[in-house]
Amino acid sequence: MAVPHILISNDDGYSAPGILALHGALLERFGNTVHLEVMAPEQDRSGVSNALTLDRPLTVRTAANGFRYVNGTPTDCVHVAVTGLLKTRPDLVVSGINNGANMGDDTIYSGTVAAAMEGFQCGLPAIAFSLAGKGYAHLDSAARVAAEIVERFLNNSLGLEHALLNVNIPPIPYDDLQGYECTRLGKRHHAEPVIPVQNPKGDTVYWIGPPGGAKDAGPGTDFYAITQGKVSVSCLKADLTHVEQMKVLAAWL
Repeated sequence: MAVPHILISNDDGYSAPGILALHGALLERFGNTVHLEVMAPEQDRSGVSNALTLDRPLTVRTAANGFRYVNGTPTDCVHVAVTGLLKTRPDLVVSGINNGANMGDDTIYSGTVAAAMEGFQCGLPAIAFSLAGKGYAHLDSAARVAAEIVERFLNNSLGLEHALLNVNIPPIPYDDLQGYECTRLGKRHHAEPVIPVQNPKGDTVYWIGPPGGAKDAGPGTDFYAITQGKVSVSCLKADLTHVEQMKVLAAWL
């Protein structure tokens, strides 16, 4: 059997603690039975969603630890890797571990999810991992969970060969986790207002405000699973068609 190839990316940058922990956990669990490739942004590109860089060429460099990094977006990283740079097409794309949750509406903006989605758009199964708390608290626990999920996928991907999974892990010790739950995305309230401030030149500039609180966070949602100490696993898709409104639209036309 051929050695599985896994492409690792993120949106926090190639030197971020999350990607180092993810790579380390996979290396510890699989050793040389799995081939790991890392292609991540040169710097933090959180919140850039699925942006592709089309107005300039991209540069790929190699860090001292062997990680390759790109002066572009998370989507650039996976796109460049899968469509030309890697000699062997990956069997799986994993992204993360993100510094903070990617749940509900946040998945639309997430560079972590976007990196996984680009692999999915290229016809590969992909998994995005996020630690649902800022500051990387209990990152070792999240990395262990990520390695377990990857191992489960490699051992039995039946029915998920073309899946895009979004995994959020509570920031608690591994022994305190309450298991896994298959979830749907919750919903947030509208975002908080932008924050106007004056720069040193006296111009008014604006910071994007914080996200709104959870609006739909009941049982079955990713938000709820995290509050219960469970690992939230959601299956995403890239088709934006609003199927339920198609008949209404057809009649309106």
